[in-house]
Amino acid sequence: MSDTLTPDVIGRRVEVNGEHATVRFAGVVPPVAGPWLGVEWDNPERGKHDGSHEGTVYFKCRHPTGGSFIRPNKVNFGTDFLTAIKNRYVLEDGPEEDRKEQIVTLGNKPVETVGFDSLMKQQSQLSKLQEVSLRNCAVSCAGEKGGVAEACPNIRRVDLSKNLLSSWDEVIHIADQLRHLEVLNLSENKLKFPSGSALTGTFSALKVLVLNQTGITWAEVLRCAAWCPGLEELYLESNNIVISERPTDVLQTVKLLDLSSNQLIDENQLYLIAHLPRLEQLILSDVGISSIHFPDAGIGCKTSMFPSLQYLVVNDNQISQWSFFNELDKLPSLRALSCLRNPLTKEDKEANTTRQLIIASIGQLKTLNKCEILPKERRTAELDYRKAFGNEWKQAGGHQDPDKNRLSEEFLRAHPRYQFLCLSSMTIQKVKGWLSRLLKVPVSDLLLSYESPKEPGIEIKLENDLQSLRFYSVENEDCLLVRW
Repeated sequence: MSDTLTPDVIGRRVEVNGEHATVRFAGVVPPVAGPWLGVEWDNPERGKHDGSHEGTVYFKCRHPTGGSFIRPNKVNFGTDFLTAIKNRYVLEDGPEEDRKEQIVTLGNKPVETVGFDSLMKQQSQLSKLQEVSLRNCAVSCAGEKGGVAEACPNIRRVDLSKNLLSSWDEVIHIADQLRHLEVLNLSENKLKFPSGSALTGTFSALKVLVLNQTGITWAEVLRCAAWCPGLEELYLESNNIVISERPTDVLQTVKLLDLSSNQLIDENQLYLIAHLPRLEQLILSDVGISSIHFPDAGIGCKTSMFPSLQYLVVNDNQISQWSFFNELDKLPSLRALSCLRNPLTKEDKEANTTRQLIIASIGQLKTLNKCEILPKERRTAELDYRKAFGNEWKQAGGHQDPDKNRLSEEFLRAHPRYQFLCLSSMTIQKVKGWLSRLLKVPVSDLLLSYESPKEPGIEIKLENDLQSLRFYSVENEDCLLVRW
């Protein structure tokens, strides 16, 4: 860049020798003559001061060594989107052959073409592009209006991570020309929202939005979500996010939400996103969480929160109490869990025992730490669980005869599935015997069946007296039907 400065340079994103920064000041810094740019580095260790020089504050930084003064001609203000595409996805002439064979390089992949003029081939290849990776290509703006739509209208997936975009206006200008855009990665860009009227652009086809390490706030997340009516996956890693309000008219279509490495998130904030109707995957790695509680569900009951959640990731947290896993059993749709590198689950000689206890604690779990839970493993885990706490169960008032069972509340809170595991191991014959005594009806007259809320209207008969309730997949909250 030349030494001539324009008023709109403040707030622009720049690159200097591979390091990224934001311009905070433009002007003269006496006693040295000539124009200077004051920048705040993304990496504060790159700077020298906090924006002050010889007692005068020219700009402010978040870190005491986050600032520097740089000559304008040392700074790269970046390039436009279309130019970056052409620079990255270029056409190169190959060796001269009888058929004038040429090579189109798409990323690192050479593609041979024959019989076309170079310019025509370039235009043709750009128009066929569907996936574009421009990570760290110094993209700062959309470029000439309509240029992207004309050159490459079929792009569906774009990686613009770690570029020099400084405003959502420019992102909207790019997206407005990509009507088929489904995946957009804007990680490691520092994007300003306009202070005036709302942006009118909309990501009508967007399904996946990645905003890791962008410094975005929760309020801004909800504002972005309003532009994406069909959004299915949202990645918000490492943004120091605090979930400050419940999404009402936005994020209703999101199936995957990644909040990893947002250390300010706590259990109470999770309640604000607990009623997203389609949320199937929630990633909470490295957020510092140690506990979770679903106050709307009692012992042995299912919560109304996270109704569609199937996969939960809580790696690298502070989970040290078994009550955490007891609460997860209340999630009605949970089928997969990843909980690596927590105080309770760190790999040691007891790792296998820990896995068994987690399996026994969460009845509907099918996969743990990306390893499938086979039926035999579940049976073994639940049997060992019953054996391990059998004496404690008896001392707390437990009894195989339901009429004599007087379990303490303390034991039920610590082992909410234990009583169910005891009952589920009962044979149909024993259940009929207990019902016969309770109802004063001969065993031979009793007919048993059950209905599951997962399959309403379907009645399953319990016909084999020698089989257990577990054999018939009877679970908590299933309805036992008794006829005589």
